[in-house]
Amino acid sequence: MDRDAAAEWVRWMRWGDFEQAWRIADAVRVTDSHRWPLLPRHLRPVWRCARVDGCRVLIRCHRGLGDTIQFIRFVPRLREVASEVTVMAPVELIPLLRHARGVERLVELDGPEPEYDVDVEVMELPHLLRTTLETLPAEVPYLHVPQALREYAGMLEVGLAWQASDWEPGRSIPTPVIDPLLHLPGVRFHLLQRGRALETRPYSWMALVGPADLLATASLVRSLDLVISVDSMPAHLAGALGVPTWTLLRADADWRWMLNREDSPWYPTMRLFRQRIEGEWEEVVHRVGRALTELAKAHVAISTRRAEPRKASGLLRVGG
Repeated sequence: MDRDAAAEWVRWMRWGDFEQAWRIADAVRVTDSHRWPLLPRHLRPVWRCARVDGCRVLIRCHRGLGDTIQFIRFVPRLREVASEVTVMAPVELIPLLRHARGVERLVELDGPEPEYDVDVEVMELPHLLRTTLETLPAEVPYLHVPQALREYAGMLEVGLAWQASDWEPGRSIPTPVIDPLLHLPGVRFHLLQRGRALETRPYSWMALVGPADLLATASLVRSLDLVISVDSMPAHLAGALGVPTWTLLRADADWRWMLNREDSPWYPTMRLFRQRIEGEWEEVVHRVGRALTELAKAHVAISTRRAEPRKASGLLRVGG
């Protein structure tokens, strides 16, 4: 897709007019197929606009982990028309995807391929299904994992991820900027961060240790009151689990977050905090800090009321 077509596609998607975006994508697939072998594997289109009715469909998950988590929601819709659906995913995602709605057949990415009639990249599914903003499958949770057990401390339990992947550093927040959040009263943080960011976190965060794998992360997230994350996998994971999520976005955010919205049609439990000026995270973190302080106060007040013994006619009544 050339730059002009790509820019127009992004513009329509940000406005929520998916139908116009699909028309552009249809035209590009006719004219640009000769360029596809030159693209990196994760950017290469797979689906050739073939019909899938009654077909064995193979879904390839070559994109990011968060992308797969976001778009795996379309599998139940695909199964309504396909005779068979197999998901080919990275090995670290497979234990989690076993808990995804509608997913029955899973194989490892880059392993032996099963037989299929049509293959499609996971992010091509909304195009294949001609999804519109009105027909977007937004029911959550669509991942169903056991909830982790944790000690009840009467505090607001919050998951945190402050750094995105290296390929787009503008999505990440420097640790000195995010650090004030970790010192707010009434809040206990759990690190959902992965990779090198854990190695460079401040000394004061060293006692905070995140889960070892994605399934354990998902179980922890299910037990939390809130997740705060930059535009990265933990935000999609929390949204897919139906957990309250605050996603922190750069001013020039990805198309999927649309324009001028504080909510997301993809995730009903998500709230968006956008930069007002590209690159300026301090003001975003300040707004998040204010909102988190108010939420923690309300949580403590509710927890206190629940802990108080209830009385009826002068007698202690057990069990409410």
